[in-house]
Amino acid sequence: MIHSLNNEKPIFQQIRERIEDAILDGQLQPEDRIPSTNEFAKEYQINPATAGKGVNELVDKGVIYKKRGVGMFVHADAKNILITERKESFFQQHIEPLKKEASRLGISDEELQKLILGGS
Repeated sequence: MIHSLNNEKPIFQQIRERIEDAILDGQLQPEDRIPSTNEFAKEYQINPATAGKGVNELVDKGVIYKKRGVGMFVHADAKNILITERKESFFQQHIEPLKKEASRLGISDEELQKLILGGS
């Protein structure tokens, strides 16, 4: 999960997304321990509270959970939770605007389906 951070998004959000991506890509499996907020802080040279904000958002969503005195771990349903969330986001951010613009241009559902599937 070691990558540099950028200025495009808040740091806590980048930390959260890196953990999410690692889960979705299979780099983190259910019951795997994730780095502590102090480990993130040291790695990225940030305040532990900043890393904690990203981690706590994942705790709130049920993606990771705390074992007191041991660390943070990937929940068994983490991948399904993230897939469901990202599918909804993908639909709202990409599919809905695509359908709206296709309608404006007079592109039928059948034509749109062909375009999406690679036909012309």
